Amino acid sequence: MTTDPFVGRLVDGRYEVVSKIARGGMATVYLALDRRLDREVALKVMHPHLAEGSDGAEFVSRFRREARAAAGLTHAGVVAVYDQGIDGETSYLTMEYVPGTTLRHVLQDEHALSVGRTLELLEEILDALAAAHRKGLVHRDVKPENVLIDASGHVKVADFGLARAVTEAASTATSTILGTVAYLGPELITSGRCDARTDVYAVGVMAYEMLTGRLPYTGETPLQVAFQHVNSDVPAPSDVEPWLPAELDVLVCALAARTPDDRPVDAAAALTLVRQTRAALDPAVLGRRSVPASSGPTSSNAKG
Repeated sequence: MTTDPFVGRLVDGRYEVVSKIARGGMATVYLALDRRLDREVALKVMHPHLAEGSDGAEFVSRFRREARAAAGLTHAGVVAVYDQGIDGETSYLTMEYVPGTTLRHVLQDEHALSVGRTLELLEEILDALAAAHRKGLVHRDVKPENVLIDASGHVKVADFGLARAVTEAASTATSTILGTVAYLGPELITSGRCDARTDVYAVGVMAYEMLTGRLPYTGETPLQVAFQHVNSDVPAPSDVEPWLPAELDVLVCALAARTPDDRPVDAAAALTLVRQTRAALDPAVLGRRSVPASSGPTSSNAKG
């Protein structure tokens, strides 16, 4: 097994890298110790190749600019940004370290979540996004990997603002964009333009996934998936799980409407819709969840 060269390194004379947490298309995230303040932090290190070539300097500039914007966003459901800088050729960002898991890992372990747990998570995700939208900040890369769930079960949304830098530098980060195509709004795919409603679309796709245990669109290539986002409406969750009530179909199809004008205008409006949906549901439905066919019949009291 190859040892990551960053592990054990002291970045900028301050951050002692302890271990690797995750690697994405844009950066690698490490657990580090801030020697100055004696606290654990998450250290995000941008992949060096993104800083190369004619677009590299502009990419780094956007990375830093969006980091500053994200640092101005204070909300209990948002991963806090502490610092950003450059150490030699290394562009880095330090953030709050959140022990726990991600929504992606939860979905891998549990297949699908109960209706009640799905709505709880949607409310927390949208509440965090609403704080960003009020400041004019659009996430642009909402996906289960960026939804952290702490030890108490509450949501912390990560990577606010950073995805904007990736989107605007698509020519140097195509693999990053395609890697998250499962949650990209049609308008972002066709024109590169997006606003708060693009985040709402991604939340709608995640809602479908949490309720059914599957994505609305799949394909052998990212291009095939992107084509479906642009040319097909997200199906109703009850198409694959007939027991799901019509209220949830209405919710998911509103959040993930193909045309931005047909979606809630921002996360705050989407949050209102989620709460209205919860209030309209029979309490007995909230405890139910979809299970894989091999696991037997859906239980009325299964928990997500």
